[in-house]
This record gives sequence, structure tokens and C-alpha cells, in this order.
Amino acid sequence: MAGKFVMVVSEGSFDKAMMPLIMGTTAASMGMEVHVFYTFFGLKLLKKGVRPKLKGLMRLFTGMIEKKMKKLNVPGYDEMMRQAKDLGVNFYACSTSMALMGVKDTDLIDGVKVLGASAFLNIAADSKVQLFIG
Repeated sequence: MAGKFVMVVSEGSFDKAMMPLIMGTTAASMGMEVHVFYTFFGLKLLKKGVRPKLKGLMRLFTGMIEKKMKKLNVPGYDEMMRQAKDLGVNFYACSTSMALMGVKDTDLIDGVKVLGASAFLNIAADSKVQLFIG
């Protein structure tokens, strides 16, 4: 299956961090062109040194989920992000959200491009698959 696959990520919890990486690496492995746009609270997932956690009281169980993933040979967030970049997944930070949240270009992990909503919509306009994670 070829074509373009786009995702918008607007939350920064552990589950919302992993979903675009799992879907993105899978789609890229299938030969799709993948673009992931992080906005609002999802933007924190693109910051250097981030360690996403589950939401609310479930955050206490993040380590347990990570251990279970490791036991099942499911890569963690950092490794999955590396795999996604190696497979050519494109990551974008929303420029407006960056200004709102006080995030600078230097705060972002390597390889992330900064775009406004209109530029991302130009990329997404002819996509075959769109997902909103948030």
C-alpha cells in the first residue's frame, strides 16, 4: 500500500506518544510517506529528553507498562522514535503552539521541522489516510 499518511498529535501522554510511532513505523514499512504534526500539548513529545507518562493516577504505572513492553520486545519511546526517523517518518512541530508554549527550536529533538498549520494542511491535502491523536 503506497500513498501518503498524516497524523495530528495534540496530547502528550504515554499512549498518545506511542500511537503515532507505532502507526508511523508500520505505515513507512509498508512504503507509505508518513507525516506527523505535533500541536498544543502533543508538542512536548518532540522536546529533547522527554519521557512520556500515562495520564492521571495511571502515571504511577508507566514504568510497569514500559517493563512489559520490553519483555514483549516492543521498543520504548526513544528507540521507536529513532526507528521512525530511520524509516523516513517526517515530524513537524506547530509554530503557533511553539510560541504559545514557549518552546524554542533548540528545545526540539534533531530532525523535527517547524511548520504552521497551513503548511501542514498543504502536505495533508492529498493524503490517503488521516488520524487525529488527542
